[in-house]
Amino acid sequence: MDYMFAEGFLGTRAPYFMDFVTLIVAVLPIIVYMSILFAKKKLYKIHALTQNIIFVFSVIVVGYFEYGVRVGGGFDAFMRESEVSATYATIILAVHILIAFFTLVYWSVTVAKANYQFSKGLIPGRKSNEHKLLAIKTFLGIVFTSFSGIWVYLLLFVY
Repeated sequence: MDYMFAEGFLGTRAPYFMDFVTLIVAVLPIIVYMSILFAKKKLYKIHALTQNIIFVFSVIVVGYFEYGVRVGGGFDAFMRESEVSATYATIILAVHILIAFFTLVYWSVTVAKANYQFSKGLIPGRKSNEHKLLAIKTFLGIVFTSFSGIWVYLLLFVY
């Protein structure tokens, strides 16, 4: 797994795995929105399939990221070369972690509930409004996670 800590491809101080994860985090809202468009076009099976794939892939990416951070020495090791105040970066990281954690929990609930309701024929149907509300909140969480993750990346590896 030495490649994980090789020079990244985005032209910053970040190792490869950080560039890879950041790129995925940056495009995640776009990919999720593209899947949402399937539902808007009433292609519910494709929507369900793509949402499940995106969710599972995202969980795997989070695991890959967590492994890289732990092996790479954690936040302090990545913070060493940054010229940003450690206090400021820590606050932004804490906010990002809170957003990401609650988004992952909420997204898990949304996917699990949707899979159950879809299998029982409740969505599309009488539970559609409930699902849409959960989905909107989840999508907003994904967008905020993406922006805050990019912000942390910039603080650690650009500034």
